[in-house]
Amino acid sequence: MSFSLAFRRIFPAMLKSATAAALLISVQQPAIAQQAAPVPPRTTQTQVTPPGDGQAYLINAGDILEVFVWGEERLQRQVRVLPDGTFVFPLAGTVVAEGRAPADIADEIRFRIQNQFREVVPEVSVAVSDPAGLRIYVVGKVQAPGSFVIGRYVNPMQALTLAGGPSEFADVDNALILRESPTGQVVRRVRLGEVLGGARRLGNRSQLPELETMQSGDVLVIP
Repeated sequence: MSFSLAFRRIFPAMLKSATAAALLISVQQPAIAQQAAPVPPRTTQTQVTPPGDGQAYLINAGDILEVFVWGEERLQRQVRVLPDGTFVFPLAGTVVAEGRAPADIADEIRFRIQNQFREVVPEVSVAVSDPAGLRIYVVGKVQAPGSFVIGRYVNPMQALTLAGGPSEFADVDNALILRESPTGQVVRRVRLGEVLGGARRLGNRSQLPELETMQSGDVLVIP
């Protein structure tokens, strides 16, 4: 029997077996894929707090706010906090914003406009779209002195990093923070040398000095 004749006889049987095997594989593959597919981990929503010491963000003069009165398109707008710390909003008048949390301002606006609605007073939300008013200054013996719009709370060490770090002969042990307060200027000494030198030691209880959060308008002086 020639090879071609033998092949023609057995080819139909081979084709039938191959087709059956392919069908079996196609049926089993989804089950295998389903078993092999990883189960996604559970995720929970967490509230993001500003960097630094985790304190809530307080509005500064120069910040841009998004104010929404839900369901009232005419009362949805963007406002900038003026240098005196206030802004004007329709039906609510002049609102003092500086030094307050966005949620507090939303509550005040809702209270002021409630007489304009006969039934349900709409919800009000206030969000900081651009924290342009959160500005600090770093001067003295640093690589790049100047003013910085930071958009987040930082400590003096982080502020020094923004200015490129200390320059040669900088006295980081006698750094100062100058802060304006209602009663006048406040001067605070910051020992950044201990932080830069790595004062924390594993073998004892020596700890790095705690660094306070810089506020808007603060001036970090590196003598």
